[in-house]
Amino acid sequence: MVRLTKRCKRTVGLVAVAGAALALTGCRAGGGVDDGRSADREARYKRVIEYPHPSPADVIEAAGAPTGVVRAGDGSLLLTYDAGNVEDDEGPAASAWRIVGPDGRTVAEHAEHGDAEAPLAAFKGVSGGFVRVPPGDGTEGAYALDVRGKRHSVVIADSPLRTRPGDVLLAEPEPTLIYRPATHTVAPPADVPDDAIRLAVDERGTVWSLDQPLTEEPNRVVWQRDGRTLGSRAVPKQYTGGDLVARGGTAALSLTRGEGVRGLLVTTDGGGHWQTVLGGGIAFGDLKRGPEALVLQLLSDGRLLVGEEGGRYWLADDRTNNAFHELRTPAKFTSFSVDGTTLYGIADATTATYDLVAGEGLWVSRDGGREWRRYVQRG
Repeated sequence: MVRLTKRCKRTVGLVAVAGAALALTGCRAGGGVDDGRSADREARYKRVIEYPHPSPADVIEAAGAPTGVVRAGDGSLLLTYDAGNVEDDEGPAASAWRIVGPDGRTVAEHAEHGDAEAPLAAFKGVSGGFVRVPPGDGTEGAYALDVRGKRHSVVIADSPLRTRPGDVLLAEPEPTLIYRPATHTVAPPADVPDDAIRLAVDERGTVWSLDQPLTEEPNRVVWQRDGRTLGSRAVPKQYTGGDLVARGGTAALSLTRGEGVRGLLVTTDGGGHWQTVLGGGIAFGDLKRGPEALVLQLLSDGRLLVGEEGGRYWLADDRTNNAFHELRTPAKFTSFSVDGTTLYGIADATTATYDLVAGEGLWVSRDGGREWRRYVQRG
């Protein structure tokens, strides 16, 4: 997952919009829209964040764009929204989530008053619904929502669990937690190397880790399943490892040098062979904001998407991930992600503001970035 800034740091995960029509989600449930007058919008925004019991529709209108979108196994979506205090990092705030069914219609929603300093709520989509990512450095605050919006407790395991197919990486690196939808269990993964600083869990239950030894030895990518180490690969000595993703036999690690991302280490055959991608059409020199702004995602067909929040993005031509082409986007995306082979971008303000930016909202492309449409929700 990537991080971006609007009214505070936020984590964004974007997923498929199954069966929904497309347009912008910025209207009041009663049909009203922003009339374009900044003073009116500012007044409404302040009322929303100061009111002890805000409505979901009002929070969504004030926010303008979702902070995150995640997809459950049946195609339902959970969209999260945040409206924080504009004048200061402290003060009142409001947040909301809305669950949209596979047909694009609202099935449940919730809003609450909060504090601008509190961490934003983040969820992961799972087979039976959604699970909340713990907001702190432990397991407190984790819970599950089914696709109808009913809240369920999760089991906090005392002992680490060996990962298996269907497990979801819930949080990392501190704490590192997995979620098992079949038993609604949150636990640390077992057998993770002590010097692991990054982690990815693929759909087969394989744990991929970036290990950073305390010696002068290079970083290593290690992959394990059922407590057994399947292999490892040293990171080229002139680089250190960054973000790590894995899916369908493909794994990729960003390569950093100094303060910048300068390439990728990639395998497409489960670790049998690796290639170092230092160009291939990607202008790594244009990634100016550092590793924390990197977007590194895997499509279900094995293609990699690489880019930078608020900057440029490139998509691999095929699953060999040797050559990439730059994507044209309809707005300046402050976050970008994929689900399956569908691309998703959020256009949002990068500094605190009452007004909306040009093109603000969620955008969707189902054809590899050739055509983009705004997300719309039915009813």
